[in-house]
Amino acid sequence: MAQAPVVAILEYGSGNVHSAVKALESAGADARLTRDAGLIAAADGLLVPGVGAFSAVMDQLRGVHGDMMIERRLAGGRPVLGICVGMQILFERGTERGEGADGLAQWPGEISELDAPVVPHIGWSRVEPGADSRLFAGIEDERFYFVHSFAAQDWTLEVDPPFPEPAVTWATHGSRFVAAVENGPLTATQFHPEKSGDAGIALLRNWIETL
Repeated sequence: MAQAPVVAILEYGSGNVHSAVKALESAGADARLTRDAGLIAAADGLLVPGVGAFSAVMDQLRGVHGDMMIERRLAGGRPVLGICVGMQILFERGTERGEGADGLAQWPGEISELDAPVVPHIGWSRVEPGADSRLFAGIEDERFYFVHSFAAQDWTLEVDPPFPEPAVTWATHGSRFVAAVENGPLTATQFHPEKSGDAGIALLRNWIETL
């Protein structure tokens, strides 16, 4: 029997980490909640959760040197999955209530408040999977669970050959926003797969199979 891939969940004080651990285990991973730099570097995959304000999440992340751990993995082409605010911090900047904070700048762009009649966006929504998405294989028509007021509402990363174009998935709440990105070793979802029932488990399984 093949050994389950090891997925580290970065424990830095933000995110619904225990539901993420259970969901990863259900999807077939050996999930380990940790802030140990050695384990995070060696794991087959790293999941970065995040709940709350962009600036507070960045402060918590830097407090345990999580920013450097993420950057080190990506520099080596090692898979990382960001969820919710764990996706938002991968962009250059987040702006909330007129105040801005720097993100990890793995992708260009800013996180801003949704332009919608009702905010936050809470509930189940369909997505428009990006071309050649592996993350949504077999679950293209499913709904996923969102809880957020902010998102990336533009995608401006330019990729030159021979590097493949990222698969960018969109959703709509008032206006369109980026719901997921698959960009080489870096993957992220604005929704919560760990709260999205069978569809979320299937999505995590699809990600684990790429590790």
